[in-house]
Amino acid sequence: MGGMNIMLFHSAYGPRPAVAEAAGRLRAAGHEVWTPDLFEGRTFDSVEEGVAYKEATGKDELLKRAVLAAAPYSERGLVYAGFSFGASVAQTLALGDDKARGLLLLHGTSDIAENAAVDELPVQLHVAEPDPFETDDWLTAWYLRMGRAGADVEVYRYAGAGHLYTDSGLPDYDEEAAEATWRVALGFLDALED
Repeated sequence: MGGMNIMLFHSAYGPRPAVAEAAGRLRAAGHEVWTPDLFEGRTFDSVEEGVAYKEATGKDELLKRAVLAAAPYSERGLVYAGFSFGASVAQTLALGDDKARGLLLLHGTSDIAENAAVDELPVQLHVAEPDPFETDDWLTAWYLRMGRAGADVEVYRYAGAGHLYTDSGLPDYDEEAAEATWRVALGFLDALED
C-alpha cells in the first residue's frame, strides 16, 4: 500500500528535533508526513515558556494556522497526529474533518465539543501514567465523550514515564516507553491502510 497521509503537530516546545525524528520514522514506514510549524520558527527550552507563547498567540490563531496547514491535504484523507499541545490541535481538526482517516494522540487530548460526531474514527492515545496534564479522571471522562462522539478509541498508558516521554531531547524521555509507543502506533497506521 502507499501509506497514510499524516499531519503531525508539535508540542508547546515548538518544532523541536524530536518532531523531525518522528516524521522520519513515519516516512521510513512508508507514510507521507507534514509537520506544520504553528509557532513561526520558535522553540522553547521549558514547557512554561512554550505555554506562555501559546497563550500570548491565542488558541484561535493557533487553530487557524493548523487549519490552513492541513487544508491543502485534507481531500487526501488525513491521519491527524500530535504531541501534547499538538495532540489537542490534531484532535480538534480530526473531529471537524469528515474525511479524516484516523487520529494518533501522543501525550495529550483536548476538550470535545458537545455536538462532535464522527463515523467510527479510529483513535489511538499514548500517555504517561500518571501524567500531570492528563489525569485519570480527565482521561476517563475524555474516553467516554469520544465514544459518544462516535470514535473508536484505544488508550495505552506507560507507567513511570514522563509527560513527553518520546522526545529524546527532554528530561521526560523514556526509551523503553517511546519504542513501545512507536511499535503500537505504526501498527495502528498500518491497520488504517486496509
